[in-house]
Amino acid sequence: MEFRVYYEDTDAGGVVYHARYLGFLERGRCEFLRERGLSVKGLAERDNIFPVIRIEVDFRAPAVLDDLLRVECEVVEVGKTSFTLGQQVVRALDGKLLVSALVTLVCVGPGMKPKRLPAELLQALRPETP
Repeated sequence: MEFRVYYEDTDAGGVVYHARYLGFLERGRCEFLRERGLSVKGLAERDNIFPVIRIEVDFRAPAVLDDLLRVECEVVEVGKTSFTLGQQVVRALDGKLLVSALVTLVCVGPGMKPKRLPAELLQALRPETP
């Protein structure tokens, strides 16, 4: 998924404000699922919500106003009720790694009780075979 950095994304120093990357990563996860035939909205309509329960972020280099960024995702681990994605924010122009993250999400249903990952999600998280 690619997108442009806008003025609203930057801080007083002219670089992307660190908290904005969490939103970028969220968008990347949503598009990662969409590319695999799922939507966050559709999963939620079937009582499957996926809150982030752990996130580890390494800021490696700054993005600045008007940069074109790309968010990449890969499946790191899949459990019974949770999964972990490795995510990267890369500057599209030169491929420079700006941010890397490990994000763990858990599946919850009504009452925020953990539940097994739905079969359709498990299928979407399987490694792609050529």
